[in-house]
Amino acid sequence: MNVFINQVAVATPGLHNWEVAKNVFNSNTPFEPAPLEKYKPQLLPPNERRRATSLVRLAFQVCEAIADHTDNNLGQTQTVFASSGGDYQIIDQICRALCKPERMVSPTQFHNSVHNSAAGYWGIATHSPAPSTSISSHDFSFAAGLLEAAAITCSENSDTLLVVYDTQPPEPIIFKRPITLPFATALLFSPTQCDNTIAKVELSLSPEKNDPTPCKHPEVELLRSQNPAARSLPLLESLATLQQGSHQIIKLAMMGEQTLALHCEKL
Repeated sequence: MNVFINQVAVATPGLHNWEVAKNVFNSNTPFEPAPLEKYKPQLLPPNERRRATSLVRLAFQVCEAIADHTDNNLGQTQTVFASSGGDYQIIDQICRALCKPERMVSPTQFHNSVHNSAAGYWGIATHSPAPSTSISSHDFSFAAGLLEAAAITCSENSDTLLVVYDTQPPEPIIFKRPITLPFATALLFSPTQCDNTIAKVELSLSPEKNDPTPCKHPEVELLRSQNPAARSLPLLESLATLQQGSHQIIKLAMMGEQTLALHCEKL
């Protein structure tokens, strides 16, 4: 299964956007993990913007970065949103409310509790009638989302936007789900090569378990283990550092004993 990557976005402390990330990956600038500023989605109407949670804002940060650098009508583009566990802040608030005698849950919290909330906000922001899929696969959510987005791109012969994101849970959830920083990335796929194509990726699924491919940059490799969405970093690093015409095989762990292998060729 072959797809083409046309746009990339990333947001996490130290890699605030794709241009910064490329410089860090190529060791042109030092990795300095300064906190992300609170993002203000530009495409959301004011009422929805006020209700948007930090997780939704993180997803919008990479979605809008893609929108700023493509001529595609993203309102007509199919989407795949992947998060390992959804909005942990909202989960915590609802669980605390249910522990109180009155068991009163805020309508806004309930509205934001569904796993496809980010996809819903994005559909509102872009007035999109296009299909959207929301996925959760614990630590393997990036690999599952990538496989889903590639399958949609190939089977529907259409562009697909993949958005993968997770943010740190509050106490006490963080003790069982130790995600220590926010991370989001977005990739715009197409079924054929175009003028702004970055790379061609061939995906294959193996029933055998293999060790995931690490990042070459030592500080970025440490970052990879701190957030499930950051399992995308070996692919992002490859897209940033490979020379034109060169290639790399990247292995991603999937649920069970399976491995997703990516043959990434820089174009």
